[in-house]
Amino acid sequence: MIREEFKSKNGIIGKSKEINDLVDIIMQVAQSDISVLIYGESGVGKEVFAKGIHSFSNRANKPMISVNCGAIPEGIIESELFGHKKGSFTGAVESRKGYFEIADHSTLFLDEIGELPLTTQVKLLRAIETNEFMKLGAETVSKVDVRIIAATNKDLQKEVDSRRFREDLYFRLKAVSLTIPPLRKRKYDIEELAK
Repeated sequence: MIREEFKSKNGIIGKSKEINDLVDIIMQVAQSDISVLIYGESGVGKEVFAKGIHSFSNRANKPMISVNCGAIPEGIIESELFGHKKGSFTGAVESRKGYFEIADHSTLFLDEIGELPLTTQVKLLRAIETNEFMKLGAETVSKVDVRIIAATNKDLQKEVDSRRFREDLYFRLKAVSLTIPPLRKRKYDIEELAK
């Protein structure tokens, strides 16, 4: 597949060098299972690029699972990510799969990863490193095969320096880092977007 065909198929609009360079990198890394960390301001299209990576990967036959980490309350984020067994906490009237289990053999897109609480970051790191997790209330470990793509509008290195984000998780996520520049820094793309 050539670059323009890839852009057209995935809704990536832009002819600037910045966009073309990003697409070239995506087309190179998509076939591997390496973690990708996407940086960019709100609205630059981080999820569009994540979907492009997934669509060009060996996991494209299953849907990519998207999670906005900043939109899930701290009290239930572990249950949302890893699932729970019936009766594991008040209100758990039935067992439920978490996003990791739902994304088995697919891609898990963790948007706004910088919003994750530190306690959840520890469990996320373990799940990424071992491809294993434990549901809340479970006595056995579940095994999955999940590719992680994460996105943030925060400078995670500054978050690490401020001890708000785990350094080991940061290094695990940023095997490949992509930065999507805002439109004001690639004015060459405005005309094509307007069309």
